[in-house]
Amino acid sequence: MKVLLIEDEPAVVSVITRGLSEAGYEVSVALDGNSGLQMALDNPSFLLIILDVMLPGMNGIEVCRSLRKAQVTMPILMLTALGTTENIVMGLDSGADDYLVKPFKLQELEARIRSLLRRKSNAGIAVPVTPPGVLRIADLELDTDTKSANRQGKNIQLTATEYRLLEYLLKNPRKVLSRMEILEQVWGIDFNMNTKVVDVYINYLRKKINKNNPAELIQTVVGLGYMLKENKTDEDTY
Repeated sequence: MKVLLIEDEPAVVSVITRGLSEAGYEVSVALDGNSGLQMALDNPSFLLIILDVMLPGMNGIEVCRSLRKAQVTMPILMLTALGTTENIVMGLDSGADDYLVKPFKLQELEARIRSLLRRKSNAGIAVPVTPPGVLRIADLELDTDTKSANRQGKNIQLTATEYRLLEYLLKNPRKVLSRMEILEQVWGIDFNMNTKVVDVYINYLRKKINKNNPAELIQTVVGLGYMLKENKTDEDTY
């Protein structure tokens, strides 16, 4: 899913790009209003635009008005440090679909994006969705019909046990799973045998899904177990 980010602050660009990429979005960046406008006009494949108001050259309000004048209908989410009612009204009146005031939480930004894409889908505009039978987190996918896994489109060869382990993790994303829970669900063991087998297979799986991709998805929760989640902290504020 392609997103255009028009933002000139390097720190904000870095955080949004990393966070959205880990959530499965393909992010393109423009660092000023003029180039952002041109990219949006030249690439109708973008599903959504994240647009800062204070930009070099053409500001975000002007970019938004120009896009709407050109009959560009993709959702526009404005980001700005200007949070007064007047500024919010001006942004929405220029054609923006939503308005998020800095500083913001990445978790809220992602929720706003999902909401805008749902609106677009409900309006009858096709939005790519995860196919039935496919489990996904960030750029990792598991097809439960073909029993195949891939990350960033690159196939991952799994043993039968590794497949069951990954499937269980993907069916319980962002949830701490104890070693005993994993043993029971993946191995069908309901008594307290040596749980080191879980650690061994977690390490096998990590090596395979992290090959050529350093972003860690399987998180160790010390003293509790493991959790599959995007490599970021939802409570971070940007």
